[in-house]
Amino acid sequence: MKLFKVVALTAVLIMVGALLVLRMTGFPPGHPSAEDYMTAGRSARPGLWLKGEVVREAVTNWDWVSQFGDAFAENGSELETRTWYGIPHSVTVLLVPRGEELYLMSSAQTFRLGRAFPDGKAWWRNVERDPRVRLKIGEKIYEMTAVLVRDRAEVARLRGGRDPIVRGIDDNGNEYVSEEWHYWRVFQRNIPEYGSGITSGASD
Repeated sequence: MKLFKVVALTAVLIMVGALLVLRMTGFPPGHPSAEDYMTAGRSARPGLWLKGEVVREAVTNWDWVSQFGDAFAENGSELETRTWYGIPHSVTVLLVPRGEELYLMSSAQTFRLGRAFPDGKAWWRNVERDPRVRLKIGEKIYEMTAVLVRDRAEVARLRGGRDPIVRGIDDNGNEYVSEEWHYWRVFQRNIPEYGSGITSGASD
């Protein structure tokens, strides 16, 4: 029994030490190629903490973000979400800039369609529980608040008029849902407004 306690304590100390190191160095999510992503069942390795310089200035136009829009590229954008157990869960994401507005978009396909929103993806659940997120765009970190767009017509507008519920026809001629798209508007937080020292959005 004493040996078991020693082994267990050693394992816990090693795990805590590893997490502390990752907290300092960062552990970004994987960036698979499109082909690897498909063969992996539309899944990619999640990360933990994101590392980078935190931006403290307000961004008034997000159109420049489009250069980081490829989630399969090494410079793709990353999202860090808060889990209930305190260790971040980070993923690569697709961003939709619209001038002064910035959106996240994500879809449910294949097996994820069998789960009611937000249970299709771990990061969806995290954001719905705690909307405070961190975006890594380029080499910089933006502290944001993510708000789900619940208006289906608004999502369709963001998708260029396409319905967020995509349907197909199977070999038997039956209609089925092949994709379900969701969008979040993201707002900067902890940003001083008009030089007053008052920060916008929820703070940590």
